[in-house]
Amino acid sequence: MADENSGVLTLRAAGVALVVDPAGPVPTVLHWGADLGTRAGVLDDLRRTSAPAVLNNAPDVPRRLTLWPTERDGWVGTPAQSGHALGTSTAPRPEVTACTIDPDPAGGGRIWIVMDDGVAGFRDEVALALDPYGVLTIDMAIERTGQPDTGAAPYALAGLRALVPLPDRATEVLDFTGKWCRERAPQRGEIRDGTHTRRAHRGKPGHDSPFLMAVGTPGFGFGTGEVWAAHLAWSGEAEYLLERLPEGAGALSAVLGVGELLHPGEVLLGPGERYEAPTAVLTWSAEGLDGVADRLHRRLRARPGHPSSPRPLVLNTWEAVYFDHDLATLTRLVERAAEVGVERVVLDDGWFQGRRADDAGLGDWTVDRAVWPQGLAPLVQVVRSHGMQFGLWFEPEMISLDSDLARAHPDWVLGPAAGPGLPARQQHVLDIARPEAFVHVLERISDLVAEHAIDYLKWDHNRDLLEAVGRRPGGERPVVREQTIALYRMLDELRRRHPGLEIETCSGGGGRIDLGILEHTDRVWASDCNDPVERTQIERWTRLLVTPELIGSHLGAARSHTTSRVSDLSYRLAASLTGHAGIEMDLTTADPGDLGIIRGWAGLYKELRPLLHSGRVVNADLADEHATLTGVIARDGGRAVLVWSRSATSGRGQSGRVRLPGLDPQARYLVRLRTEIGTASRHQTHDPVWVSQAAGPGVEIDGAVLTVAGLPMPTLNPQQAMVLDLRRIP
Repeated sequence: MADENSGVLTLRAAGVALVVDPAGPVPTVLHWGADLGTRAGVLDDLRRTSAPAVLNNAPDVPRRLTLWPTERDGWVGTPAQSGHALGTSTAPRPEVTACTIDPDPAGGGRIWIVMDDGVAGFRDEVALALDPYGVLTIDMAIERTGQPDTGAAPYALAGLRALVPLPDRATEVLDFTGKWCRERAPQRGEIRDGTHTRRAHRGKPGHDSPFLMAVGTPGFGFGTGEVWAAHLAWSGEAEYLLERLPEGAGALSAVLGVGELLHPGEVLLGPGERYEAPTAVLTWSAEGLDGVADRLHRRLRARPGHPSSPRPLVLNTWEAVYFDHDLATLTRLVERAAEVGVERVVLDDGWFQGRRADDAGLGDWTVDRAVWPQGLAPLVQVVRSHGMQFGLWFEPEMISLDSDLARAHPDWVLGPAAGPGLPARQQHVLDIARPEAFVHVLERISDLVAEHAIDYLKWDHNRDLLEAVGRRPGGERPVVREQTIALYRMLDELRRRHPGLEIETCSGGGGRIDLGILEHTDRVWASDCNDPVERTQIERWTRLLVTPELIGSHLGAARSHTTSRVSDLSYRLAASLTGHAGIEMDLTTADPGDLGIIRGWAGLYKELRPLLHSGRVVNADLADEHATLTGVIARDGGRAVLVWSRSATSGRGQSGRVRLPGLDPQARYLVRLRTEIGTASRHQTHDPVWVSQAAGPGVEIDGAVLTVAGLPMPTLNPQQAMVLDLRRIP
C-alpha cells in the first residue's frame, strides 16, 4: 500500500515489510526486514531519517543506495548495471517514469518501477514482489531504446544485479562451497570491508555453488538470530556478492546482491532488444536459518505444479548393477524391490546404443539391441506387473565423440571450430541451443517416453561447460545463457507432451540445484554420495532451500561406492528416511534379516511421508559439531519426527540435555523411539531412563521440558542414529 502521509510504498506479509521511497531519480529501499507496524507517522519518520551524514572528503550531498545504484548517486561499489557500447554508454542515469503498487489481499503484493535512461539509452524495469510467506523477489529488465537498423553500436551487457541494503547488525556471512560428493559444505566468517564475491563459472551452479548467501546478526544459527539471505533462481552461471564500504550504503551498512554471470559479448543489445535478468530470491527471518527455510518451503509448496501425490519409494539401478545390464539380473532386482515395498524403479545409465562404459554412446538415445534384443518392453512389463512405476536415465545435454550423433554432426559439439576442448568424464557438451540438435534430442526422448508410458526421467548433466561457445552465423559466441534457456524449453515441452511425467534433475549429483531448475523439474538428486556420514550434512544444508519431498535420498550399500566407508544398515536407513526416499543398493545380495529391516523402513517411510513432506524443517543448534538433531514438525505442532545422529566420537562422555526445536512448550508429548530401522550402538552401558521407556509404548514428557530444559540424549557411537516420533497428547 502507499502511505498517504509519507508517500512511501509498503508491502507487508508474514511479519516482513518492504518499504520503498519512490522519490528521486531512482526509488530507494528504506527498509527490508521486520514489519515496522502501522502506527501513524512510523513510515514518515522512516523516510525523514533515511538520509545519512555528509562525510569529509566526499560528495557534498548524502549518498543514496537506490534500486539501480550508479556513480551518479555517489555509489562506488558494484553497480546494478555494467556494460558499454564500444566504450560509450558507461555511465547510466536512469530516471523514474512510472511507479505503481499492487497489494495482494492475502499479504504482500508487487511494486512496479519503470525508468528511462537517456544517457545510456535504455528503458529499465524493476519488479519487487513480496509473497504471502514473506519471500521477496526482484525481477529486472533492460531494453535498448532507439529504432532498429540505425547503425548504433550494440551494448555489451556485463551484468545486471539485484542489490539490497543491510543494517550494520548483520555482521556474519554464511555461504557454501563443495566438490563432487561433498556438495553444500558451509563456510562462515565475519563481514569485512570490501567485496565478498562468489562466482559460479561452470555453465551451471556447480558442486561448489554459493547456493544461498546468508548474512546475519552475531552468532545466528538454525533457530536464532536475524538472517537476510539471497539466492539466484537460475541454472546457468551466477554471481553472489556481499559488499561493505567504509561510507556505508546510504543510511544502512552493506549490500547483498545476486545476478547472472555473463561472458564477454554473451548479451549484445541492439535498439529494441531486451534482456531479462533471472529472478533474485531474498528472504528475511528473525528465527534463524530454519526461519529462512520455512518461508522458502512454504513458497515452493504453494506452487500450482508442486508434487502433491505421495512421493513413491524409489529403486535406482545404478549402484546395484552399474553398466552390467541383463534382463534376468534386473528382473530379480525388481522382484526383490517389490518384496520390500518399492513403488518406482528407475533404469540408470547403460541401456542405450554402445554404452558398455562411460566413454561412448551419449547422444544416441536408441536402445542397445545387443543388450536388449527385445528392447526395454520386457523389463517395463516386469516392473508394471508388480504395480510399480518405471523411470529411465538420460543425459540429454551431453555427447560422446564415440557416437553416431557426433560422427554425423561434429559441429553440434559445443566449442570452438578449432576442435573439441578438454573432455570431462570422457564426454563433451551438446549444443542444444542449436535448433536442429534441440529437436533431435527432444524427439528421441519423447518417442521413448510415449512408447513405454514412462513415468519418470532421471535427467543428468555430468560435466562443467568449458569454452562454451556456439558456432553461429557471424562467428563463435558464448552460449551458456542460450543453453540454459534451451534446457528449460526442452523440459517444459516434454512435460507438456506427456502430462504426469516427472523429471529429476541430477548434475553429477548436486551440481545444479536451484529454484530455477525446480520450476521445470520435480526432484533433485542432492549428491552422488550415498555415504550416510556425508549425506546427512549434504541434505541438511540442501533443505535450507529445497523441501524434503523434492530431495532424493537413497539407501546405499554397506561399503559406500564413493568413499569406501562402511556403515551399519540402521544408520544408512535413518539418513535416507527424511527426504524422498529410495534404494540404490543391490537388494539381491541382502540376507533375509536385512531385507526384513528394509521392509520395515519402507513401511515407516510410507507412514511418515505425509508429515515429512508437509511439515516445518527444524535443526537443533548444538555445540558438538559431530552430533545432529534434525527433523520435521507438523504445522500445528501436533507431531514431529526427529533424527538424533553422530558422525564421529564425542569429546565428552555425556551428551547432556539437548533442546528439541519447534515443539509447543505448552503441550505434553508422547515420545516414542522408532526401532523399525534397527538399534543404534551406544557409547555407554545404559541409556538415560526416558530412552528405555520411549523404546516401548512411549513416555509422556512436558513440552517445556522438551523445548526449554531439553532431554539428556544418549551418547551414540560414531555413525549411528535413532529416530524419535513425538505426538501431542490431547
